Amino acid sequence: MDSDKVLSDIGYLEGCGIILSPEEKAALQTSLILEQTKNKFNRVCFWGKIQGVKRNYYIVVGIGGDQIHNRKYLSSQDCLEWGIMNHVTPDMLFKAQKVKGRFTGDPAFVYEQSESLYTQEASGEPDSSSKIEMKEEDRLAAVVKLVEKECSLVPRGALMKTPLDQVILNGSFEGLSEGHSHKLASYLHLREYTKIDTESSDPAFDFLETLEIDVPKGCWTLQAERGSGLVVLRSLSWIGFSAFHVPNTKKYGYLYFGTGEKNSDLPFML
Repeated sequence: MDSDKVLSDIGYLEGCGIILSPEEKAALQTSLILEQTKNKFNRVCFWGKIQGVKRNYYIVVGIGGDQIHNRKYLSSQDCLEWGIMNHVTPDMLFKAQKVKGRFTGDPAFVYEQSESLYTQEASGEPDSSSKIEMKEEDRLAAVVKLVEKECSLVPRGALMKTPLDQVILNGSFEGLSEGHSHKLASYLHLREYTKIDTESSDPAFDFLETLEIDVPKGCWTLQAERGSGLVVLRSLSWIGFSAFHVPNTKKYGYLYFGTGEKNSDLPFML
């Protein structure tokens, strides 16, 4: 959600429990302008809040020329002082999916978790155990990356790919029609993509994957509100991720307000 529109657009997601206090709004409005100037970002978007036991983490995304490849993530615990988050490695992503439990709110906290390795014998008894250690600041960066990969989205047509393979905002985007806005296929994942070969696709707009193909089937809910004047999407895999789009307008965005824990039981709940 663009930093200059947070105060006005966050109201579209109040029904999802996404609310900021007056103090948080005032701090964000001031500090994000300073961060954009300081880091020379083209855009700064408020990403959301991960709730910790002692303190919370606020996350923003600084975006350069390319809307997918030029992204930097910053975190804060007071909405005033921001720091660039650690670079995420494959090992960090692996560990983040193994570590369980709430975030504590202390970036220096170290998680220690044992993982049993089982033999191929019929008894199934563990023959060894490995210990996973991970600092909370590393877990935070990895979880943000995982949520972004699985949930971040834009309406079809909001972004376009240039002949030089750069992804930019589409200045001609005027919003989805009311009919198309009620279809999951009209929303695309905002993440690194692979070439999609379909005869009907437009290479300038249909280069991202749609939410319709996500698994398990049913991991997204789409609901029309305000007399079809607002569409709200929620992820059931990452409880707390919500997105909105106002049909026939340029207004869209998403936020994550949650504990940073994935709902691993979803396949058994559907």
